[in-house]
Amino acid sequence: MFGAGIRQFRMALAMVLGRPINVRSAEKLVEDALATLAEFGAPGEDVEHLLRGPAADPQMRTDLANRALRRTAKRLVAKSPFYADHFGAAGVDPAALTVENITAVPVTTKADLVGRAGDFLCSEPFLASRTTGTTGRPVEVWYSRYEERLWPALVALSQVLRGTVRTTDVVQFNISSRATGTGYAEMQVARLAGAAIRMVGLVPPAETLDLMTGTGPKAPTLMVTYPSYLGQLTRLARERGLGPADFRLRRINVGSEVLSPALAQAAEKTFGAAVHDGYGMTEVTPVAGAICSRRHLHIDAGIGLVEVCDLDSGAPAAPGALGTLVATPFFPYRECMPLFRYDTRDLVRRLPDEPLGCEMANVPATSLILGKADHVLRTEQGPVTPREIIEVLDALPGARWPVRHRADVVDGRLRVQVAAACVPETGGIARYFAEAGLDATVDIVPGEGHELRRYRCDLVESSFAYGERAA
Repeated sequence: MFGAGIRQFRMALAMVLGRPINVRSAEKLVEDALATLAEFGAPGEDVEHLLRGPAADPQMRTDLANRALRRTAKRLVAKSPFYADHFGAAGVDPAALTVENITAVPVTTKADLVGRAGDFLCSEPFLASRTTGTTGRPVEVWYSRYEERLWPALVALSQVLRGTVRTTDVVQFNISSRATGTGYAEMQVARLAGAAIRMVGLVPPAETLDLMTGTGPKAPTLMVTYPSYLGQLTRLARERGLGPADFRLRRINVGSEVLSPALAQAAEKTFGAAVHDGYGMTEVTPVAGAICSRRHLHIDAGIGLVEVCDLDSGAPAAPGALGTLVATPFFPYRECMPLFRYDTRDLVRRLPDEPLGCEMANVPATSLILGKADHVLRTEQGPVTPREIIEVLDALPGARWPVRHRADVVDGRLRVQVAAACVPETGGIARYFAEAGLDATVDIVPGEGHELRRYRCDLVESSFAYGERAA
């Protein structure tokens, strides 16, 4: 136990001082946590304090963020040709940066990353991960060996202590094989936590459902996937007449797309497992967020700085206004291909300046992800976000998820096209939008509507096992 205390102290000190974290020490903390849980059944308060970190205090959070920004920026200017040019062109001194004047540094865009990818490298690359490309050209990001050992250790420590993953768990991973960074990290988390893992990918939903069904020791207890793929699985399970008694699942983690309350509730009722939404992005890993009971998105301020910037001006968004998330992962959490003020184009609404009143109130928060900033529709009524449209469509009686649709603005009014195969009742849909406060015309498109909205579930990895049976 003495050794565990020393490791906790060293890790906390490294976090405060911004020094590289001893990866083996972090991995040993996971072993300490497993041993403590096996003996006592619960972690100690000192370990919970380590998880919350010093950034839980607002004033200390600001002081640490200022130091982390300067440390990160100075390293980037010294090691990255792109950021040497970027800071130089802006006339910004990295040593003088604070959270108050950070907007003097222009945002980094996806076009920058695609156009000058090699100029972002700051250390020896080990593993490349690619975005799925569902909203445009895929981006490739490199991670180092240090990063790909550190991140899983930190995640495993948090999940073991919070009971998110257990030694008795079987994790089923249904994410695109392009997301190699995420897949590698999930395998390492399972290894460190003593859990088993099955890497399935985005095979035809029927094949995945066969692997999920059953209550034996090989049946999954945890699942990681996308909302649209979960929608397909939920629909197929219902068609087969399956329910909670047919599965061993206790938790389903989803991300990377908008998750509607209607789909989450349907999946929970079908599989008998809690559905948890989260936030993460290949480009800004390990910056990530969790959703509280009040449906706020909380992002750990100790790992990086996240801003909400106005869509038009780029200035900090006003309370209640729409904005895009701009993320800066801090060194030493990110070292190989770090980004500074990366405009994720993930759309949120800044929360009002008042106490949050939720169970995660000590962690900075925004609204849920509302879609991509480039997909906001500006109607005469005001802006309409992708989430608003998806939540209406997913809640339609008998909806077949994911609901294929396209939305645009015609003569100042919202127009939504919906695939006929996704909605059993093709008339009167406009009234559901009206009930949600949206004035819309709705057109039904014949057929499956695959030419409409693209989802990550469309990145199906074919299997010889199913052929024409793929659902």
